[in-house]
Amino acid sequence: MRTALNALTDELRRLKTAGVRTVAVSDESVALLRRVIAARKPAPAPVAAAAPVSRLEPAPATFAEAAPPKPYAPPAPVVVPKPAPKPTLPPPPVVTLAAGDKQARWNALLELVRNDTTCRAHVGPGKKVVLGVGSVDAKIMFVGEAPGAEEEIQGEPFVGPAGQLLTKMIQAMGLKRAEVYIGNIMNWRPEMPTPPGMAQVGNRPPTEEEMRYCLPYLRAQIEIVNPDILVAVGGTAAQGLLGFGSFRVLGDVRGKWHEFAGKPLMVTYHPSYLLRPPVDNRKKRLVWDDLLKVMERAALPISDKQRGYFLDK
Repeated sequence: MRTALNALTDELRRLKTAGVRTVAVSDESVALLRRVIAARKPAPAPVAAAAPVSRLEPAPATFAEAAPPKPYAPPAPVVVPKPAPKPTLPPPPVVTLAAGDKQARWNALLELVRNDTTCRAHVGPGKKVVLGVGSVDAKIMFVGEAPGAEEEIQGEPFVGPAGQLLTKMIQAMGLKRAEVYIGNIMNWRPEMPTPPGMAQVGNRPPTEEEMRYCLPYLRAQIEIVNPDILVAVGGTAAQGLLGFGSFRVLGDVRGKWHEFAGKPLMVTYHPSYLLRPPVDNRKKRLVWDDLLKVMERAALPISDKQRGYFLDK
């Protein structure tokens, strides 16, 4: 076959040299030539499929150069800080206690509070600035939040319905009201919008600024009385003593020992909490459990009857 092809090739070249432009070839010869050419032609190398290329960005040259896509991160919100509220009260007073025994120092403190221009400016006509009351030798000191309607009339803390219940709680501890000391963080009743000539209806908790202003007077009372234990009644009093924003709900700090002005501090619910419906022994027992801890720390005698108060039968 090879010899025949070479001879055919030589003959075709001779005819081309002689000027012959066409030759007659049979169909069988053409088919044979095609088979021979196909047999001699190498098979094409396989071509790998090209990876799709994004129209937006070129494909990475190598796998090592390709970076993993970054997760989408929304832009951080722009927080515009709110301007601090303008103070409505002067800076808290600097209290310097007078010399003398406890009662003399307390009497001087009372005059200092009564003559405080800021305190007087927030007391309505016929109403009084309120300081603490009780024994200046008390071992237990109760701290509430602010005077109410009855308190600003009498000039004494805890004399309304909640105060009457607090008195019963103290008696259940085996003590008399006159044997403990009862004070408030605030020395005046926080005002509410009231039409001219009308009496204020309702109460509001004091603001942080109001409590900060009056706290030096409470610290002075603690220094004079020098109690062994402090008891904060209610969330507002606890905020003032533990720090503003120091807890979310009163249940987070209630029934636990804390510290204020170097004194052990127990936090419990305000007596008004027990007066809200539903009035049941479960709520009373929560407060009583806190007071039992106070009695134990104060080394007060506790009878079996006292330990069983407000337990459901």
